Amino acid sequence: MELTNREPGTNRMSRKPGNLKWWIVAGVAASLLALVLLFKPGGRAPESQYRTEAAAVGPLVVEVSATGNLQPTNQVDVGSELSGIVAQVYVDENDQVRKGQVLARLDISRLEDAVERSRASLAAARAQALQAEATVAERRAALSRLQRINAKSAGAYVSPSDMDTAEANAKRAEADLASARADVAQARAALSSDETNLAKASIRSPIDGVVLAREVEPGQTVAASFQAPVLFTLAEDLTRMELHVDIDEADVGQVAVGQKATFTVDAWPERSYEAVISRVGYGAQQKEGVVSYLAVLDVRNEDLSLRPGMTGTAGIVTLERESALLVPNAALRFSPSLGREAESDSSRRGSIVGALLPRPPQAPKRVQTSGTGNAHAAPRVWVLEQGAPTPLEVQTGASDGRYTEITGGALEAGTQLITEAVVRASR
Repeated sequence: MELTNREPGTNRMSRKPGNLKWWIVAGVAASLLALVLLFKPGGRAPESQYRTEAAAVGPLVVEVSATGNLQPTNQVDVGSELSGIVAQVYVDENDQVRKGQVLARLDISRLEDAVERSRASLAAARAQALQAEATVAERRAALSRLQRINAKSAGAYVSPSDMDTAEANAKRAEADLASARADVAQARAALSSDETNLAKASIRSPIDGVVLAREVEPGQTVAASFQAPVLFTLAEDLTRMELHVDIDEADVGQVAVGQKATFTVDAWPERSYEAVISRVGYGAQQKEGVVSYLAVLDVRNEDLSLRPGMTGTAGIVTLERESALLVPNAALRFSPSLGREAESDSSRRGSIVGALLPRPPQAPKRVQTSGTGNAHAAPRVWVLEQGAPTPLEVQTGASDGRYTEITGGALEAGTQLITEAVVRASR
């Protein structure tokens, strides 16, 4: 066994200095490779291309959307002027009724008693009138006899006081007759009132129509105090209805009487109904801070598929052009500055440095309607000339939200208009 002496503080690495150099060289090489990869630009440089759409001649229809509910043209609430107990109810909901038809009847026992009492009072008044007429005839005969005697005797047998008394009795009898006749008229009026109340105990339909709602049952007590209670709700004619819609204040200037409209209801989503505006209200109505105006649309409902209360979503045609030069709204919104910003963003994303380095926050982009920053400048569209966007000023008219009518300018149908800048990488 052989023993070797080692100096303190020595190890194997100190005996092989080549290993340390190898590690240093490897680290430097790795760093250089990372820097090369980090700062190497993308293999493709972005270039701007454009999506275009041609200006075309076609129809333009501008609509205003509104929502509302269907209502009958004439809806009547039928009530009772009298208080009492409901004896019979003859109709139910959805029943067709005719004008004058009895819908319900109150208990008429007390009313019949009142009519009989009034008839008896009338008979008594008439008897008093007959008695007063007899008295008048008697007093007139007595006065006439005294006048003949006075005339034949030249005033010798009849004193003036007797003549005055006879004349007063005749006038008093005539006054009693007039009073009796007034009592007859009063009794006749009381009888007529009681007979009217008896007739009102039968609740009749005021129109030809259909029963929409029935709010009364036999045996129910009706109390007509300050206002008549509603017993039935009738609709006159459901083949003609009205759609009441709320027009936004921003659109009410475009809506007028006579304009056509179409609407749909949830019950028949695939069916479109036609309507015509018959009234646009001047009075404003405010709901949850939104100001709107009521418009009434006349609707035909021959098949009775529409029912009162249904919600209808209407499109009111405010403008219709059979032939107009139309451009897409995207072409009016396009600006080359948007394309350059998109190209700049793409170039930053094309390198690893751009992907790794953080970018400062950017303000939201504003879409300009023209090449200049002036919002009041004339609207313009952009066309490609020798591969570069070139502005073309136009005059715009109505718009349906997707396309806008061109009313002036040098634009012709078929011209390709830039609608969007598409950034693509070139090889």
